Amino acid sequence: MDHDIRFAGKTFPAGTDLAATFRFDSYRFTWRRKLTSRDNLDVWAGFSAKIRDSSISLQGGGQKAEKTNTGFVPLINFLVDWRFAHPWSLRIAGDALGAPQGRAEDVLFAAAYDISSATKLFAGYRVLEGGANNAEVYTFSLFHYAVAGMEIRY
Repeated sequence: MDHDIRFAGKTFPAGTDLAATFRFDSYRFTWRRKLTSRDNLDVWAGFSAKIRDSSISLQGGGQKAEKTNTGFVPLINFLVDWRFAHPWSLRIAGDALGAPQGRAEDVLFAAAYDISSATKLFAGYRVLEGGANNAEVYTFSLFHYAVAGMEIRY
């Protein structure tokens, strides 16, 4: 960079080689209730309590600065499971909520196959997006990726 960078109380002089690290861990507890159940469709809605633990750090020129933040994020939870042709189904599930301080969306679009009444395989696409915009920080991230998994009910 051709100018100094001020971050987390430290100044990194112009021209300093910097390494940046971004860490974002999240933990969720979800409660949801079935709103409707038909022969081929289940719809659920509820709430998720998300705890996020994040940090951004810069290191270079013999110094390191780090900004950490841990906090609670309330989210609306939803799940739609459409069994269009047994044993196949389509599923849309996620957590999302927006506020003036920021937003969070984590949504899964998947095809599922029932191996048995208690076991289901699924594969699909997941989008995770969110961030904050306030007096202290401006940060938004977007991640999207393929997913595959197994659901076992007992």
